[in-house]
Amino acid sequence: MLHAWVHEAAGPGSAIVLPDGCRDVIVVQDAPDRPARLVLTDLDHRARRVQLAAGVRMTGYRMRPGAWLPVERLRQADPVATPIDDLIELDAELCAVIDALACPGATVAQVARRAGVSVRSLQRRFRALGQPVPEFWRGLGRARAIAPALAGQAPLAEIAADGGYADQAHMTRDVTRWFGHSPGRLRRDPGLLALLAQPGLGGWTGEQISIR
Repeated sequence: MLHAWVHEAAGPGSAIVLPDGCRDVIVVQDAPDRPARLVLTDLDHRARRVQLAAGVRMTGYRMRPGAWLPVERLRQADPVATPIDDLIELDAELCAVIDALACPGATVAQVARRAGVSVRSLQRRFRALGQPVPEFWRGLGRARAIAPALAGQAPLAEIAADGGYADQAHMTRDVTRWFGHSPGRLRRDPGLLALLAQPGLGGWTGEQISIR
C-alpha cells in the first residue's frame, strides 16, 4: 500500500512536485531537537514547486491512488510510534475503478458500464468518498501513461496517437496543463522523467523504499 521515501535538505532549496494521483503522509523533522510532526498532502492538479528549509528531514509514505486517511486519525497519531499502515483506509472497489480509469484507451463511460453503474452514479460515488471525480483520474492517467514513451525516440505525433489523444497539439496542451512542461521539454529532462516514473497512478508497484 505504501511507497516510502526519505529526503534530507542539507541547505535551503526547492523541489518540483508533479501530479501522481497519490497523497503522502510525511513525518517532518524540522530540526534534531524539535518533535516530529505528521503532514498529509493534498492531491496535486498541477505541477508545483515547494521550498525546503535547511536541516529538514522528511520521511514520506505515498499512499496508493484512492487511499485516504481520516484527518482526526492523523491528529491523534504519534509521528514516531504509530505505524502508518494502521492509519490508512482503502476501498478495494474504488481503487480497482481508479486503476481501470488510468488504463490506456479507457473512457469514463466504459469504466462506469463495466462497474454496472451510470457515469453520474460513478461521479456521486467518488464525491461521497471525498475523491476527485472520475474525469480527474482518467485525464491524469492518460498524461502519465505517455511518460515511458517520452524516454524513447518515437515521434511525438505517434506517442499522441498511441496515448489516445486527438493529435500532437492536444497532447501538448494536456501534458503542459498537468505537468507544467510540454512533452518535448519533458523528453529533454531526465530528472522530470524520473519523477514521472515513480510509483503513482497507472504505475503503482507496491511497497518500495527510495531516497530523493
